[in-house]
Amino acid sequence: MTPSDLLHSFLATLQGTLMDILPIVVLIFSFQLVVLRQSMPNLPRVIVGMLYVTLGLSLFLMGLELALFPLGESMAKQLTDPAFLFGEEAALLMQVDWSHYYWVYLFAAAIGFSTTVAEPSLIAVAIKACQVSGGAISVNGLRFAVATGVALGIALGSYRIVVGDPLHYYIISGYIVVVIQTQFAPRFIVPLAYDSGGVTTSTVTVPLVTALGLGLAATVPGRNPLMDGFGLIAFASLFPMITVMGYAQLTQFLNHHQEPEEKP
Repeated sequence: MTPSDLLHSFLATLQGTLMDILPIVVLIFSFQLVVLRQSMPNLPRVIVGMLYVTLGLSLFLMGLELALFPLGESMAKQLTDPAFLFGEEAALLMQVDWSHYYWVYLFAAAIGFSTTVAEPSLIAVAIKACQVSGGAISVNGLRFAVATGVALGIALGSYRIVVGDPLHYYIISGYIVVVIQTQFAPRFIVPLAYDSGGVTTSTVTVPLVTALGLGLAATVPGRNPLMDGFGLIAFASLFPMITVMGYAQLTQFLNHHQEPEEKP
């Protein structure tokens, strides 16, 4: 892609981003001036901030199209290539089974964990949870618990794509586990665990996970990208609820058994 093509793509993306942000800007200023009947505080800073948001979103969307989506699809294609799984000579003779895709499951788990740890929305929620709880909820503890759940979910979702099982069997079973855990988990962690499933599916995680799912469905024999390529985001939203509540339950259990016995 030439520099002129990059510039044209950026300007087109910037125009689309401006049109997307315009309703939000109009709504905020309308409520501020018409409903609240007050001038916008720190107007210059607000304008500069909106310009930064517009520019950042435009560059981020270009990055998705030029790097993240092709990267996820390329990795899925390479990891499912029979020549990679068995070698050039054996690739023509071997019958591919779900167990041969273990590199796919490891890569999916690693991608899920690393992208979730870097997720800005999760970092913000973890910091606020730590502040509100007075340090009872650790920032890194929550981040790693959520990231572990996403890693398990993406790995299991990749397995589902490989074997072609119906998606709803996994989702229904997972939510049954969530409902049961809700009855036994500490009360304070339940709302945070439910929110943790949503904040994971944001700017960093979704593009790579979506590209991975579509790439897998396009390269695994017998799979349809439209029917099988989507659904990984559902796993990424579900399993953090399980791991966050499990993290709280484990912490509560360890604290209970570490308390010194009262002397008579």
